[in-house]
Amino acid sequence: MSTRFLNAHCIHQSGSPLDNATIERNLAELPEWTWDGARNALVRTYRFANYYETIAFINALAWVIHREDHHPDLVVGYNRCEVAFSTHSVKGLSDNDFICAAKANAVYAQGRA
Repeated sequence: MSTRFLNAHCIHQSGSPLDNATIERNLAELPEWTWDGARNALVRTYRFANYYETIAFINALAWVIHREDHHPDLVVGYNRCEVAFSTHSVKGLSDNDFICAAKANAVYAQGRA
């Protein structure tokens, strides 16, 4: 797990999005995540045993991510949740997306412990 991103906090972003080389380097620290260039988003689908676990994850994620003030798009199904982060103010990816992706991974791991 990327402690660099996990221990960081989101700050307001402006200017240009991260370049492709930086995105690729950052993805190496969060291998479960992918960059969806068509959506300009950092994306991961989490899998669960049932709907209750899916919703419990979403509720825990909402609490953690709200504190960072950087909210993802979610696509929810019975036993899965797709999480997609992007930074609208830069029209692409920023460090905030990777910070929140690491925090989402931590929420998921805690629910599996």
